[in-house]
Amino acid sequence: MGGNGKIRRWRISFHRSSSSAKKEPPQEFLCPISKSLMFDPAVVSSGETFERVCVRVCRDLGFTPTLADGSRPDFSTVIPNLALKTAILNWCSKTGSEHPHPPVYSDVESIVRALMGSSDSPKIRVSERELLKAVAQTPPVLFSHAATELNPRNLYSSSSSEESVVANATPLLPFATRPSCFSYSSSPSTSSEFVSEEASSANVSSTSSGEDENFFTRMRSLDVYEQEQAVILLRKTTRTNEEARAALCSERLLFALKQLLRSRYSAVQTNATAALVNLSLEKANKIKIVRAGIVPLLIDILRNGFEESREHAAGALFSLALEDENKTAIGVLGALQPLLHELRSGTRRSRHDAALALYHLTLVQSNRVKTIKLGAAGILLGLLKDAELAARVLLVVCNLASCDEGRAALLDVNAVETLVAALRNGSESDSESTRENCVAALHSLSHGSLRFKGLARDAGAVDVLRNVAETGSKRAREKAGRILEVLRGPEEAAEVDWEAVMKDGPRHRFGRSYGANSTEF
Repeated sequence: MGGNGKIRRWRISFHRSSSSAKKEPPQEFLCPISKSLMFDPAVVSSGETFERVCVRVCRDLGFTPTLADGSRPDFSTVIPNLALKTAILNWCSKTGSEHPHPPVYSDVESIVRALMGSSDSPKIRVSERELLKAVAQTPPVLFSHAATELNPRNLYSSSSSEESVVANATPLLPFATRPSCFSYSSSPSTSSEFVSEEASSANVSSTSSGEDENFFTRMRSLDVYEQEQAVILLRKTTRTNEEARAALCSERLLFALKQLLRSRYSAVQTNATAALVNLSLEKANKIKIVRAGIVPLLIDILRNGFEESREHAAGALFSLALEDENKTAIGVLGALQPLLHELRSGTRRSRHDAALALYHLTLVQSNRVKTIKLGAAGILLGLLKDAELAARVLLVVCNLASCDEGRAALLDVNAVETLVAALRNGSESDSESTRENCVAALHSLSHGSLRFKGLARDAGAVDVLRNVAETGSKRAREKAGRILEVLRGPEEAAEVDWEAVMKDGPRHRFGRSYGANSTEF
């Protein structure tokens, strides 16, 4: 007690030992621009993750920073990185660190302006600067996309076998999960013959141990011929060797491959895209390729690339879309419209792969809605006249018909009449799967639609469906029977078995009709 009679309160401070010192966050939790823990991490088109405010400031100031690996990010598309945000919050809770706070725009602007001032760009003399002003700069390619939250929902699971699964659990189709552009017998483009088979086989043994130095160095060469030979060799090496695909899909090799996908030399771009298809066949590589920012480049090739490059780009998007985690991101990045265009105007191979890419992408609800808004309903129904494409196009139609927006759009463009006509006029050469999927699409259109009955009766669907119910496959017969139940009048909807009433009381049977006095629902 002190001299004035007051009680003294002693303050005792406890210091943590060095073993419990504050832990530094992992490097991937820090924004490459602000160097601080990210509050709202977002993935940009080129695959890197930044604090969202930092991306906004850079775009507002027209500044693109140079990253530690020498690359320059593409800020045209921004997708929330919810997985990383959760990981950061979990790390903070686990280590007792303070959760990140939303950054202030003005503070971030100061950081970016400092980076702009300390840019390592080469000094240009005044005379050269004036000359450069007179040269029109090529504007960056902006990929259209719908702003949506990256929160994929696996409404359907894609097959991991060599077959793809039809929507609504309709029959399996004999469509290989390899793109049409991939073929063991296909010869690489242009001067691939210059690369000896011995060189290819010798390189496989080295890449199996993860050594990609040779490829990386040659692909980064300023000599276009050297680049061409490197991607041809990469294409041959990864065509049949699964170990090589896994070993060569490294971060820096994908970075080098991205540069060659932009090449305006036909042989370089074509072989680089084909090599990417081969790498994407390995399941473990699919997510890695999308996160490396490859998808926007494939979209650009679909729009502006060489014909054979477009074939491989469609095949690559199909291959990448097989992975559930990629479906939403590929749709957000704007692949749907170019794929629809390729489906209408591409080569036979690119149209087949575009159709299957759209099928797998529209297994996700958000992509269905985007596809409908692009006017796909009428486009797809018009393509049913193409016998080679009909089976694949029907896969997409089945997916669209499984949602309310898709049903409404398809009914608006006379889908019922078109599908009934396809069933009525189908030739013997049509595959059974094509017939089954026509019935499956009609079955989906009949769900919850007051318009379906009238449209089906006007199209003469009853007679056609009765024929399918008698002569079709098991699945086709089942679905045709269910549609016929929907088309029955209200007087046929429920009948009472009066004999049963007299004996046991009223009894209703539910399901298909088994007799004159019993109806199932």
